[in-house]
Amino acid sequence: MKLTLTKQIFIALVLGIFVGYIFPDFSTHLKVFGDIFIRMIKMIIIPLVFTTLIVGIAGTGNFKKLGKLGGKSIIWFEIASLLALVIGLVVVNLLHPGTGVNLNTSENHIYNTAEKHLDIVAFLVNIVPSNIMQACANGDILQIIFFCCFFGVALAHLGDKGQNIVNLAQNVAEAMFKVTQYIMYYAPIGVFAMIAYAVGNFGLSMMIPLGKLVFSLYFAIFIFLLILLCITSFIAKANLFCIIKALWQPLLLGYSTAASEAALPLLMQKLHALKIPKPIITFVIPTGYSFNLDGSTLYTSLAVIFLAQMYQIELSLSQQIVMLLVLMVSTKGIAGVPGASIVVITATAASFGIPTEGIAIILSVDRIMDMARTFCNILGNSIATIIVALWEKEISGKEIQDACKA
Repeated sequence: MKLTLTKQIFIALVLGIFVGYIFPDFSTHLKVFGDIFIRMIKMIIIPLVFTTLIVGIAGTGNFKKLGKLGGKSIIWFEIASLLALVIGLVVVNLLHPGTGVNLNTSENHIYNTAEKHLDIVAFLVNIVPSNIMQACANGDILQIIFFCCFFGVALAHLGDKGQNIVNLAQNVAEAMFKVTQYIMYYAPIGVFAMIAYAVGNFGLSMMIPLGKLVFSLYFAIFIFLLILLCITSFIAKANLFCIIKALWQPLLLGYSTAASEAALPLLMQKLHALKIPKPIITFVIPTGYSFNLDGSTLYTSLAVIFLAQMYQIELSLSQQIVMLLVLMVSTKGIAGVPGASIVVITATAASFGIPTEGIAIILSVDRIMDMARTFCNILGNSIATIIVALWEKEISGKEIQDACKA
């Protein structure tokens, strides 16, 4: 019996945990195979995003259509972000995961908050690329999206003159999807190597002292996704919980590798199989990867309060509301900055007088939590794509439901 890719990845996940736990020294040498897999995925991200985004935007035909897509996407992104932050705050206040934690840090792990801060103005200016080739070389998705928006609309306005370029971009995109299929053959090996390395390097015992924190995040994400799917089903007037099964391969791939980029090509394919129009997929997904990281957003609110609890600092309701508003802004574009989650948490904690030395203890289980955050980010962006498609009346909830069963 031939094993499906989903089963292969799941088996690789289990074997990786087993090998990492039983042979920790050996498993640390497997990291290279995981790194190769991630580099192979990153190799196709830029040409895939660049071409599919241009095709998607040019296919909308004009600024009005693009504006509607962008406006509706942003509205949903803000709704989802606010919901994620609120759930993170509620769960951490109810479960108190930071209460009773024995902090054990050293000066080597203390973060310098004076140096690690987010300059919002500089971030906004940096969205505009000074050199699009450099933006592609650096993998700056935000700058690429900015350029593609202008370039795609320009092609749409050129009409027949721009169609040759659109066709070329379409052909390149199809070729990159074929490359994706080849890379997926290597996915089980990459997943096995990365999981074995993570378990071998950090061990399973790390879960014991910080189990409450990890559980709190997983529980909060579960509640968030449950509410999100209920809202989606209500808007669609159909039960859309079935999309989890339809998107299980990219969700499992993203969870096991803790890399949203690893699941991007496969995710776009699966969404198209659900009959979601390509122009919407190729616009909302890349934009959401930069502006709609629900799991990471939820994590920041939970982690800041967790730090406060460890230091027995009581934050009033008004202070937590202000913190929520700060995070609403500072978490946007979080994917464009390496280690931005930690930077956002550190900067926010410092602004409320919370000692930031506790970041070190959070980092010890960050890998385990990052897997859940990635799963949430991927499913959150998939839901955003479906919501926009429903609002645009490009598809009905019944059609999506039928496509899930197909």
